[in-house]
Amino acid sequence: MNRSLAIKLGAIALLILLLLIPLLMISGMIFDRQQLRDGVLDDIARSSSYRQQLTGPLLVVPYRKAVRTWKLNEKTNKRYQETSQERGRLYFLPERFELDGQVQTELRARGIYEARLFHASNRISGQFSLPERLGIKEDFIDYQFDQPYLAVGISDIRGIENALQLELDGQRLDFAPGTQEDWLGEGVHVMLAPLDSRKANTLQFGFDLRLQGTGQLQVTPVGRTSQVKLKADWPHPSFIGNYLPAQREISAEGFSADWQTSFFSTNLEEALGNCVAGGGCEEFKSRNFGVSFIDPVDQYLKSERAIKYALLFIVLTFAGFFLFEVLKGLAVHPVQYALVGVALAFFYLLLLSLSEHIGFALAYLLSASACVLLIGFYVRHVLHSTPHGLGFSAGLAALYGLLYGLLSAEDYALLMGSLLLFGLLGVFMVLTRRLDWYGVGQTSKTQVAA
Repeated sequence: MNRSLAIKLGAIALLILLLLIPLLMISGMIFDRQQLRDGVLDDIARSSSYRQQLTGPLLVVPYRKAVRTWKLNEKTNKRYQETSQERGRLYFLPERFELDGQVQTELRARGIYEARLFHASNRISGQFSLPERLGIKEDFIDYQFDQPYLAVGISDIRGIENALQLELDGQRLDFAPGTQEDWLGEGVHVMLAPLDSRKANTLQFGFDLRLQGTGQLQVTPVGRTSQVKLKADWPHPSFIGNYLPAQREISAEGFSADWQTSFFSTNLEEALGNCVAGGGCEEFKSRNFGVSFIDPVDQYLKSERAIKYALLFIVLTFAGFFLFEVLKGLAVHPVQYALVGVALAFFYLLLLSLSEHIGFALAYLLSASACVLLIGFYVRHVLHSTPHGLGFSAGLAALYGLLYGLLSAEDYALLMGSLLLFGLLGVFMVLTRRLDWYGVGQTSKTQVAA
């Protein structure tokens, strides 16, 4: 092994390891800026309203049941009957549930950070079908029913933007704060007229709900059959939850989506029964779907992904620099390698700082252009050749272009990266196929002596 070549390669490897220090510092800065951004967005949501989940309506019928037990009088040795009252509630889900929503988004800024709020104008309607005797098959005479009410769970009631009124069989009833159900969480309720529990009842309901939130809007399909339609002016929806839309249309002006579910797919009756029985309500609350209004272009996420390729980028650039050196018989000092490496590291700092103000794509273009021009100007003087400097700059620009392609094609990043590395290895092997590696060090010594 030629000693001069081994020393040179060792110095280059040491430089690459030293360059990891500023790269790790920049990576930490990306994380800190992202945390700061998330904190600001959380503050904006805290002062307005968080993401929203709509659960309901549910019809609740409180009852008191006479419970008779036989006891034995120890003195007289006679049995007697003792009557006590047991309190409980019957819960009914709608036979039909429909939601028709129109959503508009709004940007609110604090400093350089922006949060996306939504304003959803919803028309909620449907029907309750109550069976005879409210489905009680035994000891119906022992039941006494209190005033029923309708409960609607809304995860953040600060987002309610209108005075809620329930339209029920031609009546208009005002909602009141609170769901009256701890397991349902925040929301509203409305007291109803007493029901004739001996016969079957059909209740048609409807109300308008204008709701503000941040980030996500989710709906629990509480109906035996549920249909939810949402239209919004946001062109980058992310559909979330347990069920995808049956139909959807997305354009530059916005999107429309249509969900349809039934009890066969949601199994909400069983989930509600487990919740009321004390088996936990997470299963019931998790049966939802909706849309996320998160901006798909997250400059911090893309900057973080870009810096993961930094080591590979530096290695490839140094390999190209070294290839010019050995093929053209030039002597390049390790300090010159170091300056080129520092310029490559500064690309990521420029990318992070610019992307916070002008967007990731333009920030990437400006940062890459600045680094290519600076390194190209420097390399032109190091190699003492304008064509060589231009060729190196063109290769570096191509690497930046390929890196942007990797960042944009997230699903195919591994495939593209593998093909890129294999192609670059092939180019390196072809260019050096006739190179006398034992003579590289001797060539450098002869040039230095001259």
